[in-house]
Amino acid sequence: MNEPVCTSGELDARGLWCPEPVMMLHNRVRDMQPSEEVVVLATDPSTLRDIARFCEFLGHSLLESAEEGGEFRFRIRKKAVG
Repeated sequence: MNEPVCTSGELDARGLWCPEPVMMLHNRVRDMQPSEEVVVLATDPSTLRDIARFCEFLGHSLLESAEEGGEFRFRIRKKAVG
């Protein structure tokens, strides 16, 4: 049986440009519990690269990355402790 996913909601970074979306994500993740998830909405194409690198560098999981109509959606899970 799967455990329910705790979520930290959405982070709306639409209309913001590099480096603001990643800075906002960094602040949100810092306040999240391990294994908690957040959905980021963005319109800056550089977030495709920047958010993937952010997750890889800090050990968080990029669970979803999608684009529709010029809007990007990312689902990120904060790394577990240990």
